[in-house]
Amino acid sequence: MTTIVKALRKYLDRIKPQFQPGGRLHAFESVFDGFETFLFTPTTTSRSGCNIHDSLDSKRVMIIVVLALIPCLLFGMYNIGYQHWLAIGSESFHFWELMAYGFCQIFWKLVVTYAVGLGIEFIVAQWRHEEIQEGFLVSGILIPLICPVETPIWMLAVATAFSVIFVKEVFGGTGYNIFNVALVTRAFLFFAYPSRMSGDEAFIALKSTLGLGEGQVVDGFTGATPLGQVATFVGDKLTLTNSVGDPLTYWDMFIGLIPGSVGETSTLCILIGAVILLATGIASWRIMLSVFAGGFLMGLIAHAFETTTYPATMLTALEQITLGGFAFAAVFMATDPVTAARTNTGKYVYGFLVGVIAIIIRTYNNGYPEGAMLAVLLMNSMAPLIDYCVVEGNIRRRLRRLNSKA
Repeated sequence: MTTIVKALRKYLDRIKPQFQPGGRLHAFESVFDGFETFLFTPTTTSRSGCNIHDSLDSKRVMIIVVLALIPCLLFGMYNIGYQHWLAIGSESFHFWELMAYGFCQIFWKLVVTYAVGLGIEFIVAQWRHEEIQEGFLVSGILIPLICPVETPIWMLAVATAFSVIFVKEVFGGTGYNIFNVALVTRAFLFFAYPSRMSGDEAFIALKSTLGLGEGQVVDGFTGATPLGQVATFVGDKLTLTNSVGDPLTYWDMFIGLIPGSVGETSTLCILIGAVILLATGIASWRIMLSVFAGGFLMGLIAHAFETTTYPATMLTALEQITLGGFAFAAVFMATDPVTAARTNTGKYVYGFLVGVIAIIIRTYNNGYPEGAMLAVLLMNSMAPLIDYCVVEGNIRRRLRRLNSKA
C-alpha cells in the first residue's frame, strides 16, 4: 500500500506543472487541486509566525459526517428491499438479496446528485479561479437519503442544480450559504412536484431490478408512511400499522422497518451517527439536545390537548420524535455549522425552537404531516438574529458590570 501511495504521489508531482499557470492544462488548475487535496493532505500551510495548526480541516469534517451517515445509508438500502419484499407478499427475506435490491435503487441517485452538484462546483471554481470546496461531499449523500425512493432521477438532478446554484454559489460558496443545501433541494421537490413526493406509492419501490424482486403487489398492501396514515385518519382512536396492516410498536418505529424516506426511518442508525458526530466533536450536542427537548415538550403539550380535528395530537411525544424525519433533522440538519446558530446560548434557543416548530407544523397542519424540513429552514433564517441578540445581551451585561464597578 505504501508503494502505491508513493507512486501516486510521484505521478501527481510530475503532472502538476501542466496544471499550473503557464502549463498546457492551466485552465483546469482548480480541478487538479481538488483531486490532489482530496487524496493527500495539502502542504501549503504557514510555517512561521503566530499560527494555530489544526488537523481537523473542512475536508476531514465532511468525511466524518459522511461516515456518520453510512449506517443510515446501509439500513436504508436494506429497508428498500424489505418493503419491496413485503409488497410482493414474500415470506423469505434473504439479507443480501434485499441489500442488492436497495443498492440498485439508491446507487444511481447518489451518482446523479454528486455528478450534478460537484460538476457545478467544479465549473464555478474554474470560473472564479478559486479552490474547489468540499461542502457538497455531505450534501450529495444527504439529498438521496431525505427523499422518497421513487423520486425520479431527473427530478433530483433539477432540484440539486437549483439548490447548489441559488442557495450556495450565489452567496459565495461553501461557508456562506444561509440555508441548508440538502433541505432546500427537498423543499424544491416538495413544492414543485408534490404528487411525486408524497402518497402511498412514493416511499415503496414496487418494480423489479436486474431480476431482483420479481413479483406482483399483493392485495391489501399499502405504502403509506405512519405520518401519512395520521394525515388521512378519520375516527376516534389512531392505530398505526406497517405496510401489511400489522400494528406498529415503539420498537418498530425505533428500528425503522417502516415506509419512509431512505435514510430517515431508523432512529437507531441516526443515533449511531449522532454518537460518531459527538465523539469527534463535529456536531453540537447543545443543538441536538435542545431539538429533541423542544420536540418532546411540544409533543407532550399537543398530546395533552388531543382532538380529532388534528389527528397528529393522538401521537405520544415519543412517537413524535421517532417518526418521520424529526430525528434525522435533529442530528444531521439542524447541526449544520454553517446555517445554525454559533453562540452557545444561541444554540440552545435555535435547537429548542426547531423542535417546537417542527411538531407544531406536523400536528396542526393536516395537509403537511412532516414539519422538520420547514422548521430547520425557518430557523436557518433566524439563526443570525438569535446570535445577534445573544451577543448584544452579553455586551449589555458587561457594560452594567463595568458601570457598577466604576
